[in-house]
Amino acid sequence: MTRAEAAVLVKEWVQAESLRRHLLTVECVMEAAARQASLPETGPDSVEAWRCVGLLHDLDYERHPTREEHPFKCVELLKAKGVPAAWTDAILGHATYSGVPRESALAKTLFAVDELCGFMTAVALVRPSKLIADVEVKSVEKKLKSKGFAQGCSREDIALGIADLGAEPKAHFAFVLKALQDSAPRWESSLDL
Repeated sequence: MTRAEAAVLVKEWVQAESLRRHLLTVECVMEAAARQASLPETGPDSVEAWRCVGLLHDLDYERHPTREEHPFKCVELLKAKGVPAAWTDAILGHATYSGVPRESALAKTLFAVDELCGFMTAVALVRPSKLIADVEVKSVEKKLKSKGFAQGCSREDIALGIADLGAEPKAHFAFVLKALQDSAPRWESSLDL
């Protein structure tokens, strides 16, 4: 599946602007991680593959938001379309309740950036400008300590994702924030897929 084909699925399955924005942010950070890892441009474990997994990981959430169905419906659809097992394993692994372990770099990275992208977007939205460009790592760290802020974002999943990667928290926050800031024109003002 190409990135263009993944975008067609998102247009068909996801209507909510907030969910589209989330998918785009995760895609952008996954692309930055793939480039940092020096993955090839094409092939089963490529920059485009990582982008697609980021873009598709919550494809079914709008239609099937329950733990019984998400992300299982998404994986069912993607398997029928012939996507690699590495993709579906990573998507299943981003849901801790799926029972699928995160063994690959792809799966670990998706899990480590998914919740954090949502959290950092929430931090941006409470800034006067509402722009990710105005967010700093220290703001993210401070908001993570505030239990009343962005209660839907699992701090435990954020911490577990960082630990799974073997990353240092501040460095991981800085990497994800920079990737979001660098890619902001792709997701902040336009949700063009």
